[in-house]
Amino acid sequence: MPVSSELVLGSASPRRTELLSTLGYSHRVLPADIDETPYPFELGLPYVRRMAASKAAAVVTMLRDSIKADTVSLKADTVVITADTVVIADGMILGKPADEAEGLAMLARLSGRRHIVSTAVSLRRLDLAGGPVRRADVCVQTAVSFRSVSVQEARRYWLSGEPRDKAGGYGIQGAASVFVNSIDGSYTNVIGLPLVETRLLLLASGVSAV
Repeated sequence: MPVSSELVLGSASPRRTELLSTLGYSHRVLPADIDETPYPFELGLPYVRRMAASKAAAVVTMLRDSIKADTVSLKADTVVITADTVVIADGMILGKPADEAEGLAMLARLSGRRHIVSTAVSLRRLDLAGGPVRRADVCVQTAVSFRSVSVQEARRYWLSGEPRDKAGGYGIQGAASVFVNSIDGSYTNVIGLPLVETRLLLLASGVSAV
């Protein structure tokens, strides 16, 4: 039977916090700070899985270091959940745009075409006595089709500020929704956290909503 656990979200994304709260899970936020540079020739799925797992490992290390320093008190069944989302187009990984030129180039690449949004979710249950960390992972893909987006539309969208912190340079839940012709798969996956799969992952790991 699921038990109440302390849930730690290893992400600074307000969208992931909102989505996790939608599932009824109270949690605290402890963002992971890792190098997100893709390896040379690294493909999208291995990359996004590696990022989610690396974030989880980083948060687990931070929590254990805090325990050793006696700066934090945790429940014995503390659970860490992290996620990473990328847009994959033409086999290329499109992360968060660094500047306007990159943001506009991303939208030009997506314009009038179909692309894939992949989110990997990693869960880690801590054994505070020092035993092995139990882990569970899932990766979800959604196909998104864009209509043609003009240069003027793309520039106005960039100036709105919305795309600056989003994989692929757009947020489907915001103003960019007018660019989307259709999606095939999980809508919340495109936002950054696939709710059905995340809920099943948490339940299978014995974590109930509180």
